[in-house]
Order: sequence, then structure tokens, then C-alpha cells
Amino acid sequence: MARTRRLWRVPRNLPLVGHLAFGLVDRGTNLLQVRPTTLCPLSCIFCSVDAGPSSRKRATEYLVSLDHLLEWFEAVARFKGVSEVQAHIDSVGDPLTYPWIVELVERLSKMPMVGVVSLETHGARLTAKLADALDDAGLSRINLSIDAVDPELAKKLAGAPWFDVKKVLEVARYIASSLRMDLLIAPVWVPGVNDREIPKLIEFALEIGAGKRWPPLGIQKYEAHKYGRKPRGVRPMSWQAFYRRLRRWEDEYGVKLILRPEDFGIRRAPSLPKVMRRGEKVKVRVVGPGWWRGQWLGEARGRLVAIVGVRGEPPLGAELITRVLRDKDNIYVVEPV
Repeated sequence: MARTRRLWRVPRNLPLVGHLAFGLVDRGTNLLQVRPTTLCPLSCIFCSVDAGPSSRKRATEYLVSLDHLLEWFEAVARFKGVSEVQAHIDSVGDPLTYPWIVELVERLSKMPMVGVVSLETHGARLTAKLADALDDAGLSRINLSIDAVDPELAKKLAGAPWFDVKKVLEVARYIASSLRMDLLIAPVWVPGVNDREIPKLIEFALEIGAGKRWPPLGIQKYEAHKYGRKPRGVRPMSWQAFYRRLRRWEDEYGVKLILRPEDFGIRRAPSLPKVMRRGEKVKVRVVGPGWWRGQWLGEARGRLVAIVGVRGEPPLGAELITRVLRDKDNIYVVEPV
């Protein structure tokens, strides 16, 4: 049974780099992940971040204002100093829950340094009308995570008895045949659950003509994450077994399935400098509720941080001495000392 969560609108005075759940994620390439919201209508049984109505671990959902997000994106993109930046709109939920998603795409696509705007979604809220609007706004590619063609299995995987994968397939077909933006079908392969659906999805993607500019498919390997959902009886396959099967399907269907960043024009680029290091003691100001239960949201040295190992309501404005547990990709996790 789901627990009640608060929806927290991120104040304009906070930075938008440092937290995994919202804002910007810079992994040292010419692609910036843009995360406007954490909300999701589905409760996928394999979800790595426990999203959706059935979440048991989340305490807070976040929503970032459009202007705030765009200001930070432009600043970080300019810092990179490369001729072309890609904006990839993703989420620890589903980006189509963002109220201003069309305007976000439009304003990103009009920035001179942005060459590609992509978006990933499970398609629960996707309609032909919305696809038209995103296409007109300048969306370059939509990564559509369809995990099964079979309607009942799709509902099971989505954790939502109302989910209608037939409608998603119809919109996918419409995008591939009628719109300028490209389409990539990106199923999550959950071993022992949707094994037989993956070949069907490969055939579907090829049949409708997905992948005009980029590869038509991006098959994702199920991983069991600490905070994610773990379907009963499912064990992640090894990467060796995963790639071995992809190679067989590549030979069988004549399509590229083992993908690399270069296939999407992604290359190394300067990233924002780290402002704190793992093991370092840092003074952190508490600024809001945490994403997971037992966490608070903090700010230190112009970055957001997740403060772990705490209880109760966050003492807003309080300053804590903490130790940095994580600093990878400018995403910070700290604990009080």
C-alpha cells in the first residue's frame, strides 16, 4: 500500500546541480540530463527508483519551475564550452507529468548551443495530439519504453491495471510514420517475465520504421537497485549473457542492438568542477524535505546534497557538519557527523 508523499516546488534560490532526483545531471559529456519532475503515473514492478503511486520509500516528489530549470541549463551548457550540447529530458518518474513539458522542449530547442533535444517516457500520458505538439516544439527524438506488446503483461509490468499498451503502440506507429522527430523503442528486459516480448518489440520497431536518424532500439537490462522494486523470483542476468543474446538478435534481425554513446553523437566534454570530495567534512544548510524517507535536502558550496541518516521533519535553515559519502558526477550524498 502506498504512503502519502508531499509535492515540493523547488524554490528559485536553490541550485539545480547536486541531486539525482531533479535539476541537471552532468556526467562529463556533451549531453545534459534535464530532470523537471519526479512524478510518475505508473508503478512499474521493476522500477529502479520506486516511482509512482505504489512507492513505499519515497517521502517527497519534486517539481522545478520552467525558468529556473532553463537558467541553470543554459549556464551549465555554456560552461562546457562545446559547439553543440544535447538536452536529454528524463526523470526518476516520467517527464510527461511535467505541466510545461512542451514549452520546455521548445525553449531548449531554440537555444543556439543545443543541437539535440530528446525525451524518454513510458508513454502512459502520450497521445497523438501531445506528440504533434512536441514535434512542433522541436523534439529531436522520443525514447519510448514499451516493455511488452501483450496487453495483460504490459499492465503487470507497469503495475497499473488501467494501462493500455495498445494506445501507446498506436502513437508509436503514428510518430514513426508521420512526424519529423525520431523514435527509439526502449524496453526493459526483465528475465523470466517478458523474454518472449523482446523479439516482438524488435519486429514492431522495424515494421513501423523507427530509427530514421538514430538506432531504432535501445534494449535495457533489468538491474536490482537498493531503492528499487525487485520482482519476486527475478534475478538480473549477467552482462555477458545479456550482450550474447543481443548479438544473436542482431544477427537474426539485421539491426544494431549493442549501442554506444557515439551512436547518438555523445562524446566527452568538460564537466562542472567538484566542490567537495568523498570523505571530506562539509557544513551543510538544511533547505527542504528529502527524496527518500530518512533523508533531508541540503545545500553546500552552491550544490544540492542529499542528507542521509536523519529522522523527522527537516529543521529548515539549520547548519550541520557532515561527511561526504558520494561525489560522483557532482551528485552528493552526505551524513551528519
